[in-house]
Amino acid sequence: MIYIFTLIFLFVVEKLYLNIADKFNIIDKPNERSSHTKITIRGGGVIFYVASMIYFVHSGFAYPWFFLGLSLLTYISFLDDVRGVYPTWRLCVHFAAVALMGYEFNAFDYPWYYLVLFFVFVIGVINAYNFMDGINGMTAFCTFIMGSLLLYVNTKINYIEQDFLIYTLLGVVVFGFFNFRKKAMCFAGDVGPAVLSFMLLFALGKLILKTGDFSYILFLGVYGIEIGWSVARRVYQGYHIFEPHRTFLLHMLSNEVGYNSLMVSVGYGLVQLGLGASVIYIVQFGASVQWSFAIVTLSGLSAFYLIWKQYIFNHYYIKGEERYAIRFRRLRQLKARRNKKTSLAPEFKLAPEVKIIEMPRKENTENLIRSGARSL
Repeated sequence: MIYIFTLIFLFVVEKLYLNIADKFNIIDKPNERSSHTKITIRGGGVIFYVASMIYFVHSGFAYPWFFLGLSLLTYISFLDDVRGVYPTWRLCVHFAAVALMGYEFNAFDYPWYYLVLFFVFVIGVINAYNFMDGINGMTAFCTFIMGSLLLYVNTKINYIEQDFLIYTLLGVVVFGFFNFRKKAMCFAGDVGPAVLSFMLLFALGKLILKTGDFSYILFLGVYGIEIGWSVARRVYQGYHIFEPHRTFLLHMLSNEVGYNSLMVSVGYGLVQLGLGASVIYIVQFGASVQWSFAIVTLSGLSAFYLIWKQYIFNHYYIKGEERYAIRFRRLRQLKARRNKKTSLAPEFKLAPEVKIIEMPRKENTENLIRSGARSL
């Protein structure tokens, strides 16, 4: 019964937030990167923090250091939604939040290189989660799948308090009601992906520490493939990886190919469900089997992803892609100059076409005399 009351309360809070955000102009205006064409309220993902705080109070203030880090992350992310913050400030708060999560894990008892990997991985996933929040329903549906996988594993292993995951999923359901539709009533903003990724990473970390199986990281496999190959492509092109763009496969499937954005989100979620179910089955085997499974699965999914994406690049016009092509050609030109070669042929200005006008032929003297005689 408590879950039903919580669900109703979250619906009321989210609706109240939408009214407040509309009044104070907390909106997302469409731009070149956007998949939407109408002004939409942003920051709706703040409901995830509300759900987490309900759990925090109901549980008797469990995981206090983690929730302190979550609060800092929520504050800076929501502030970024409202008026924007300097990237340096945002990164500093991210480091502080991750440090508090690490303290909750007792991660500072491990060697320094483990800590470096921990910080890089968590901050990378937080930003990756934000990148993937590009079309309606993606964050809600994929998070519901990943949270459900973690919830199922918890019924077998009990690595975290069950209510932590249940309250998280209640927040996802409420947000999905307003976002998982053809014309979304709100977007998660920066605060939504930040809070969700932080909560899922905490649960995932507790699971890995309890079991010692790093294969559970593949619960994030679909996001990892999308972000990893997209960033690699941009680095190869010499483009700034944090500059806004819409060349993720999920963007192109929805915008250029024309698939329904909700179907694309469902497709990504179902792939992640299949991958997660396979992980749950494979962890019962030894490390060699798990490594083989991870290599084969990620290689197969990567090949499928790259082939499909290249097909779209070859057969569809990608909005804004000319800028990437120009950047790539200029990069090649600079390399060619460095090697004292010319990559592009010199341009010549052609003279304008000369129009030849035929002059009348001179008449001979005899004809002139005859014509003169006739005139007399």
